[in-house]
Amino acid sequence: MPAMSRSTEAIVRIDSAAKTVFAYLDDHRHLGAHMSASSWMMLGSKMDYEFDAGEARLVGSKFGFHGKILGIAMAAEQVVAIRTSPRLKVWETIGAPNLWVIGRYRMGFEIVPETRWSRLRVFIEYDLPKAAPARWLGLIFANAYARWCTGRMAKDAARYFETAGGQAVPSIG
Repeated sequence: MPAMSRSTEAIVRIDSAAKTVFAYLDDHRHLGAHMSASSWMMLGSKMDYEFDAGEARLVGSKFGFHGKILGIAMAAEQVVAIRTSPRLKVWETIGAPNLWVIGRYRMGFEIVPETRWSRLRVFIEYDLPKAAPARWLGLIFANAYARWCTGRMAKDAARYFETAGGQAVPSIG
């Protein structure tokens, strides 16, 4: 995918081993929790995720989300582009996402192990939507939305490990 025109990131300290942090974040349901619940930034709406058999845990695994905000359909299909456990995972949109304020994007997280903790960096590189009115909305709201999204992913992970006390990730199923 060619270079994107905009980017932002959020960095937090997590008092847990990189391997444990990666295992938790490798489950995209944890990363996308902020979009799966109603919030003011989602205008009271929420998105539903769909996963292929790889559940976004393998390079090439496809997944996406869809829903409606104020009755208008929104959706994005994504593919895992890089997955180097326990350090880095990157996914990107495929096709043309149908979103209000951002267009195609590449997101990911990087975990840097320190002596007794890990540094988590959640990042997004994105373009504005190509067509109006979404492009106009993007000019106004894209930066704030991107900061909110990366910030929520990073802070939600840090909060989980504060609450869990750095313990192993519970199994999902």
